[in-house]
Amino acid sequence: MRQNRPAYGETSVEENYRRTRQHLIRGAIALGGVVLSGVLWYRLVEGWSWLDAAYMAVITLSTVGFGEINPLSPRSRLFTIVLIMMGVGVIAYILNSLTEAIVQGHFQAGFRLLKRRRLMESLRGHYIICGLGRTGRQVASEFSAEHIPFVVVDSEDGAIQVAQQLGYISLQGDATQDQILVQAGVERARCLVAALPSDAENLYIVLSAKTLSPGIRTIARASSEEAILKLQRGGADVVVSPYITGGKRMAAAALRPQVVDFLDGMLTGAERTVYVEEFLLLPESCPIVGKTLAEAQLGRQSGALILAIRRSAGVLMFAPTADTRLYPGDMVISMGNTDQLRLLSQILSPIQPGETA
Repeated sequence: MRQNRPAYGETSVEENYRRTRQHLIRGAIALGGVVLSGVLWYRLVEGWSWLDAAYMAVITLSTVGFGEINPLSPRSRLFTIVLIMMGVGVIAYILNSLTEAIVQGHFQAGFRLLKRRRLMESLRGHYIICGLGRTGRQVASEFSAEHIPFVVVDSEDGAIQVAQQLGYISLQGDATQDQILVQAGVERARCLVAALPSDAENLYIVLSAKTLSPGIRTIARASSEEAILKLQRGGADVVVSPYITGGKRMAAAALRPQVVDFLDGMLTGAERTVYVEEFLLLPESCPIVGKTLAEAQLGRQSGALILAIRRSAGVLMFAPTADTRLYPGDMVISMGNTDQLRLLSQILSPIQPGETA
């Protein structure tokens, strides 16, 4: 199992930002204490007015070279010497902390981290990718090509650096821990992809995700048939083995190369002209619920092709006929270009008065 090494990632950034802020706060408090001690001394010991005492304390600490506004007793001159030394030391401490933070970029990195976290907290219905290895990186690439909001979670410094370079929203941490999934917004997420190389870690992630958000859809990577069965028993909705899937695809490419090319052109890539999309029929917003395909005239109105309908009970109907009736909770799977699918989406979920597109 992988170990966390937060030497460079978000944990170290947050620690550096917090440490710098604490140093500056301590310096500001110390400087305020020095100024206050000077004001009180000149007021109580020398008997000056509050304004004169404050003015003397400030010009003394700022070392601007102004003269004494009133004559000082010997003991007050000794106190002024000590006050100057204390003030110079505190100001030097503040300037050193501030310079170090600016040179090493602690402030900039901290601000970027806070910005990413605010953006992460604002996400709703997003996807979570646990692990940015070879599998996770390909998943992230597909999501990015389709402009799908997602968060990358990984414990490795190198993976987080790659995610940040690619512009992905990232979170460094162990995805098997509940608090990391909560920070990634698992309770608001639509789907979680467990793509770590360890089957045991992927099983832990699925169990944690289902516990924190029972309705979330989970997709897990598995390296063996035994792991597939365990992940399915653990609650994973879909389990994918790169080796099994890759072998099936290679066989299909050898036997039916044109079919494979056609399907790849629909399902993956950023330069597609034909898409396959799914639409959930909600009774409160879909006007065609209860109608047949002939009555709804989806193909005639949108130009999209209805490939299949998955009933809420899980039954999949391929090539539905014109007299197939649509029910609440059905998933309509259709194929078409961007304009056709956008028009079909408007038919299935029309914008209500007062709503914006």
